[in-house]
Amino acid sequence: MLVKSYAKINLSLKNLGRREDGYHLLDMINVPLELHDVLEIDFSPLYKETYIVCDDVRLMGLRSNICKKALDLLRAKCGFKQHFLIHIHKEIPFAAGLGGGSSNAAALLLALNKKLKLDLNDEELDEIALKVGSDVPFFLRNRAARVTGIGEQIRYISHPKAYHCLLIKPEQGLSTKDVYDICDSFESRAKIDNDQVEMGLKNEEDTLIGKYRGNDLFYAAKSLCPAVGDIAAELNKDGYTIFGMSGSGSTMFALSNDMKKLNASADKFEKRGYQVILTKTISSSEHVK
Repeated sequence: MLVKSYAKINLSLKNLGRREDGYHLLDMINVPLELHDVLEIDFSPLYKETYIVCDDVRLMGLRSNICKKALDLLRAKCGFKQHFLIHIHKEIPFAAGLGGGSSNAAALLLALNKKLKLDLNDEELDEIALKVGSDVPFFLRNRAARVTGIGEQIRYISHPKAYHCLLIKPEQGLSTKDVYDICDSFESRAKIDNDQVEMGLKNEEDTLIGKYRGNDLFYAAKSLCPAVGDIAAELNKDGYTIFGMSGSGSTMFALSNDMKKLNASADKFEKRGYQVILTKTISSSEHVK
């Protein structure tokens, strides 16, 4: 069984402060991308244990842990006995703010619910996903959404326009924990208004999105990885209306439908040693589950 596991960008991310338990309250506009990993799930009655492997050996333990957590929680809920060989074919960069691990876990939950005929409804899947990780529920639907709380409050956004998306990642990745640990010591310099960003997305008003989007984690990420600031300055210089950092970084993105411009930027950043990926956002009419 082959299952696609899609990446996302945080088009806009506002930090509303830290809870007593250490989690941050966020207000985000998340948009799924066509960029995806592939989970290859082999079902056999001969397997006595479940094995999770990844074609990037650097990620074996990390990817196995979040997918194993998803599998263990699903097994505890439903009581199935089957074991599997799960091979994760990677395309989504690691430590990049694109949600690769959370997406892998969500894709595995959806695949096993379907294949094993567990008949869990959306609410039950959401409950398990949130226990796996705060980002995981978003990836169960692959739809643009306003995501609040710690990731558990999701309201889907209808947006008709798909954008071509340029992703630029420095060699240095960033740990989500490291960025969140220091983000509160950086005063936000962005005037983020996600109501306006949402309206711009719905009404295809790029200028509105560009004016009011932002990422409150940017300056914390920049302090740990100065390259994100260099890339942001270059994208601004190149005249992109919609650009920024996804999640806790270190990936920067630019959205446009000017392919000549995007290809020129891709060539420039690639020559500077950055990892460059050209993909597309998934519009409301194209979303897949």
